[in-house]
Amino acid sequence: MPAVDYFEVECDEKKGAEYYRQIANDVLLDHNLLRVIDKLHIFIDPKVPLFIATGTLKKITTRVRVRDFANINPQEGKMTLVISDETYLAPMLKIFWQRFGKERVDQPDRFTVILNGLSVDPKEIEEIVVADPSESVFKDLIYAFRCIAPEGFRIRKETYGSSRFSFVASENILAEDIDDLVAAKFALMGETP
Repeated sequence: MPAVDYFEVECDEKKGAEYYRQIANDVLLDHNLLRVIDKLHIFIDPKVPLFIATGTLKKITTRVRVRDFANINPQEGKMTLVISDETYLAPMLKIFWQRFGKERVDQPDRFTVILNGLSVDPKEIEEIVVADPSESVFKDLIYAFRCIAPEGFRIRKETYGSSRFSFVASENILAEDIDDLVAAKFALMGETP
């Protein structure tokens, strides 16, 4: 797994650690998450039972703004947007409908959007954020770790920051010192709280 800088699975059972390393690798690969993970440490203690995954993320692509995929041509009483990439068209339309109202947004074809009767500076329209890739990464990570964690580990605690995440799961109530255990796993990767 060359895309990840650090990847360890810690488990008292050597064979179990090997299996979980392969399971984690396959699930993260299937969910296209290996490209965003920089470091990952998974701890499994089947006796407690406890599953902890801690990690850091690579710098995630910046937010996508209207200016990144559309050119705005201001005209009297309207603005015509020429779309160069349809990828973000649907979320842009949804934002425009919420912000300006459906009656002011017209889409004559898939590469053109017309905003009617707005007294907004075209530069404001260009700066509207239509997608933030970092928002979906956390949801994708949580889903992936639910697949990776042992069956029946329904008690969970997830945390996510700008570049770090942790996922804890167990069959039992989580111990009060769980945050200390998570911090210790981050420390094994060279990360301080």
